[in-house]
Amino acid sequence: MTAREQEYRELFMAEALEYYDAMSRHLSELERNPQDVAALNELFRLMHNLKANARAMGFVDMGEVAHKMETLFGQIRSNERTFTGSLVPLTFRAVDILGNMIRAVGSGQEAVDAKSLLENLEHLIKGEEIVETSAPQTEDEAESDAARKLELSDLVYIPVKKLDNLLNLVGELVIDRDRILTLAAELGHPALQATARHLFRISDDLQYSVMDVRLVGAGVLLNKFPRVVRDVAAAENKQVELTLAGQDVQIDRNVLQLITDALLHIVRNAVSHGLEDPAARQAAGKPAAGKLLITALTERDDVLIQVQDDGRGINTEAVRRKAVRQGMLTADAAAALDEQEVWALLFEPGFSMAEQITDISGRGVGLDVVKLAIDSLGGRLRVNSELGKGTTFTLVLPTSIAVKGALLIELDERAYAVPLLHTDTVLALPNDQIFAVGGLLMTRIQDENIPLVPLQQLLYSEGDEPLPRATRADLPPDAGLHQILVVSYNNRRLGLLIDRFLRQQNIVVKSLSKPLDTIDLFGGVTLLGNGQLCLVLDVPALTRLFLAKRP
Repeated sequence: MTAREQEYRELFMAEALEYYDAMSRHLSELERNPQDVAALNELFRLMHNLKANARAMGFVDMGEVAHKMETLFGQIRSNERTFTGSLVPLTFRAVDILGNMIRAVGSGQEAVDAKSLLENLEHLIKGEEIVETSAPQTEDEAESDAARKLELSDLVYIPVKKLDNLLNLVGELVIDRDRILTLAAELGHPALQATARHLFRISDDLQYSVMDVRLVGAGVLLNKFPRVVRDVAAAENKQVELTLAGQDVQIDRNVLQLITDALLHIVRNAVSHGLEDPAARQAAGKPAAGKLLITALTERDDVLIQVQDDGRGINTEAVRRKAVRQGMLTADAAAALDEQEVWALLFEPGFSMAEQITDISGRGVGLDVVKLAIDSLGGRLRVNSELGKGTTFTLVLPTSIAVKGALLIELDERAYAVPLLHTDTVLALPNDQIFAVGGLLMTRIQDENIPLVPLQQLLYSEGDEPLPRATRADLPPDAGLHQILVVSYNNRRLGLLIDRFLRQQNIVVKSLSKPLDTIDLFGGVTLLGNGQLCLVLDVPALTRLFLAKRP
């Protein structure tokens, strides 16, 4: 049995034992008052749910007992029979056997024999006499059975807000741990250093244990989409075959919550604008029903959620022409863009307009909002398309947003953290590898010209004024090697000139308090081991600022 199958079995067990306790309670209420409609309705609901869950898990006999009990309570609800006579003890015994079946699943014991019970339940359903079974138990058996009825489940349900609070406390602990480690290293006291190392191991295990508790299967979200797709397809008079995959992939529950609206928008957009209507598909030599695939998968430390359709695809040239008409870039600049760079324009704010529904199949409508949602998590949004064949959107998400890998850099004797998700490479370049073109400093990396800008200029820039035009004369002749961090966002790379690199480490990011939270160049703040506050740079915001203010 895989770890995932074991987890599903434990979740089933926890819920089934709750059902069992509730059934016993409501049966007692119904025995005291056979006219108790609320208890009767609850028993019917519990049996129905247990039947469905047991069958889904492959527990056939348990599902069959619950099914026949559901039928009996249905007959009572419809006034075909009353909760009296031999029906009463048999239903109590049936619930006890269900409890034994559930416990057998949890302990891995042999399945409970329910043959005679099923026969008697079938006789009752048909209005026939039941077959007498051997007689109430010995005193020891009765005591053992009573003890089983008082067993508690090994699983508990915890509200998400409690986990959020626990994670925040662990984050505070990690920050103080790093400060203690730094202090111990400075003092050089052997006993203190040993204690600090032990604290590091414990807090590290605690941190990842809490993060693990917050993980849920992506299916929690993906399994809600069949109904969404069905409704949109019906409204658009389209036929859609939806396939889901990767529901078992684990991801932080809060990450799923934050990308729900973005994923909903992309899926609705795929059905509404990506897939053609049946007549258009058949005219293009395709099946009348469009195919839509929503998949969750892992890639290194990230979780990928892909939405893939076999529809029209994106008309790259139409996007290029639209960008020029909107004044986003010149015709020459647009012509120089490759496909990926053109598709990146779909994510620019204000690019989407109603006429695009015809020009590029509606793709790009609202994608700037989707992109911002993904950016807020420190994720990425990729797009790939082939005209006439289809489009794939890929949401690259962190497994957890609690802890981020970061590169610490220094500028003007102050440390800043840059999330590793957006770091591309680090360089140390001499003057002769830097050139100026059109007022911009540039360098060439892997056959690509990368613009360079002093990070200081971006952080200290004011208003709408463009950045100052740069020439090679601005580079001090005796500066030695220039330290450059190349960051990547939305298929664009930008080189940031900094003072020096410090180190790479995991950080716990805290939100900025008012009024600093309005400064979009910073994605939060963390505390370093020496007690120094360290601002976390928002690479997407820095890239957008550079594009808006480039000379």
